[in-house]
Amino acid sequence: MKRLFIVIGFFLASCSQSDNEFRQTDNSLTSYIENKTFETGAVIACAGNDIENLDPVEVYFFPESNSENYRLFQTNSSNVNPNDLSNYNLVNLDSEPFFNGYLRKFVGSFSSEKWMIVSFEKDGDIKLSNPIRIKHIEQPTLFSTEIIINQENSQMPIFSWDINSVENNAIFFQVLSTTTDDLISGTYTFENQFQYYNTSNVVLNITNGIPPDLISGQTYKFTVMDVSEDNWVNQLLIIQFVLE
Repeated sequence: MKRLFIVIGFFLASCSQSDNEFRQTDNSLTSYIENKTFETGAVIACAGNDIENLDPVEVYFFPESNSENYRLFQTNSSNVNPNDLSNYNLVNLDSEPFFNGYLRKFVGSFSSEKWMIVSFEKDGDIKLSNPIRIKHIEQPTLFSTEIIINQENSQMPIFSWDINSVENNAIFFQVLSTTTDDLISGTYTFENQFQYYNTSNVVLNITNGIPPDLISGQTYKFTVMDVSEDNWVNQLLIIQFVLE
């Protein structure tokens, strides 16, 4: 079965100006969680290329309500055990709003591929994502607008898209938003299809409450992330459409 995407050191003596890597021994992930309560696989996160360039990389995550102190940790290379938390050290990056703050992301330039983990604190506990494999060199994120929209029922349009690689795909993340990026619904499916707002095939839902009815004649944006088992975005599909 496909595993549900949920969305989980040594100091580099110097860093080039084009590389945001920042490592030092007291900023290790193991030091951060030492003598604290933490939970792995508790942050929904993935990563992909910037929409126009192979670099920088964007690491997306869902900040739960009342969460704080967002951090990003990285390994020195991709050739390590990603589940060994002692391999991770802090990246000196601040997160920024994504979809107007409903989600957040870290944006950075990295000279090599590696594993990453996103963390935040909530209710006194530290929450960690599953490891994210950064593949911006080996397997850059593809971009497409090829989404089919069936508007026979205009209030419940059906969105469908092709799977670029069945082998690489684990799950799809869909966002319906306004053209100014106010998130209306955020859902995950194993199928390459989603109907607004029918959650019968939704396996994970980050929508806040029941989303509103869509308005005829208004323009909306639909975004799909095709995510691999190691949480890399294989393909990003985006389309704007006018509701009939």
